Amino acid sequence: MSVTHSSSTQVSVWKKAILPWIVCFSASLFFAYELLQMHVMNAISPMLIRDLGLNATQFGYLSATYLFADVIFLLPAGILLDRFSVRKVILKALFLCILGTIGFCRAHSLETACICHFLSGIGNAFCFLSCMMLISRWFPKEKQAFIVGLMITMGMLGGVMAQLPFSLLAQKFDWRQALFIDGVIGIGIFALIFAFVKDAPKGFLSVDEKATELPFWEGVKRSVLNMQNVCCGLYTGFMNMPLMIISAVWGTLFLTQVHQLPLANASFIVSMICMGTIVGSPIYGWISDKLQRRRLPMFFGGVTSLAVMFIIMLIPHPSEFLLTVLFFSLGFLTSSQVIGYPAITESNPKELTGTSMGIAALIIMGMAAFIQPLSGKILDFSWDGTMLNGAPLYSLKDFMRAFMIFPIGFAIALIALTKIKESKCVIFAEESQAKA
Repeated sequence: MSVTHSSSTQVSVWKKAILPWIVCFSASLFFAYELLQMHVMNAISPMLIRDLGLNATQFGYLSATYLFADVIFLLPAGILLDRFSVRKVILKALFLCILGTIGFCRAHSLETACICHFLSGIGNAFCFLSCMMLISRWFPKEKQAFIVGLMITMGMLGGVMAQLPFSLLAQKFDWRQALFIDGVIGIGIFALIFAFVKDAPKGFLSVDEKATELPFWEGVKRSVLNMQNVCCGLYTGFMNMPLMIISAVWGTLFLTQVHQLPLANASFIVSMICMGTIVGSPIYGWISDKLQRRRLPMFFGGVTSLAVMFIIMLIPHPSEFLLTVLFFSLGFLTSSQVIGYPAITESNPKELTGTSMGIAALIIMGMAAFIQPLSGKILDFSWDGTMLNGAPLYSLKDFMRAFMIFPIGFAIALIALTKIKESKCVIFAEESQAKA
């Protein structure tokens, strides 16, 4: 009798305490892998620009194809995740990403590279939304902001690996062989997700049945008309710009050309944005859950990020140590964006979790897809035509014009924050029941 009781207790502990972590953090490897594909463009930018004969505008468009795919497939991703097996959707999306990564390493023209990078971007439309779906199913609401922070921390490890480690790998071999190794790593992650990710704990699948009963356009309409989704998307999108623009595209070029840093040193400093996000995301999530407030830490992150960005832009002749501290601080402070995601899930019915997150993510990634080529256009606008080792050489003035996007964006994020309602960590269904 006691043996049976002990066995059932162990099974209960496994299902309640251990299995949710294994499921969600196995899925987070997909998120980390997708961020590796996006940020690796920054690490290999000098080699890629020289090898394919690109200017800043062309390289901006190449980088943005990843985000264009993201924007196109985000809403379908949310709808599919509301209606079909999360595990199966993840595996299919990851397969496309691996295919795009291996294809990219064989590209010898801008057009081929764009197509392959677009394929990788399709996978990115599904990775974070699928993680959010799993968190909302496997963890209680009072832990979700903290878990989302940890999930983003795992994802940012992919961004960190895409900087100095990938730069060293590309220098030891070349960028093509480095990307092939990247594709092999993706196959390993595919195997882990296949083995460990499950859709939901028992008793939760009824939500999927309810979702299928809701008409397609009715779900989209309700998600679009919920201003909480729109404003949280705007706040998160603008606070996300250092990751999407500096860390993913121009950071290394800025530090090597303006501050004359070696490629490895520049990649390390740029990786501090991801490191700051790794540290800051769970801290912001924990503080928000502890205070049971969303807006206050989001306001703090917006104001302090604005200040740090001005220091990066205006301080003359900074040392490598100071740049390292500033880039880390920028990543840490902008990680207040993490709170926007639980604020969305708390403001929508469970059957529309994927669709509402898809609407917000459409705004977040759509802005990045627009701003990446725009920043390249701004760089080329005032460029004097100087070339160095077969690549365009941009001045401090060129970068400062392009980087004005960031303080303007942070200011808009703070304006959007004034329209976001304080959820007080209460989910939609509970709030509706309380009012009834």
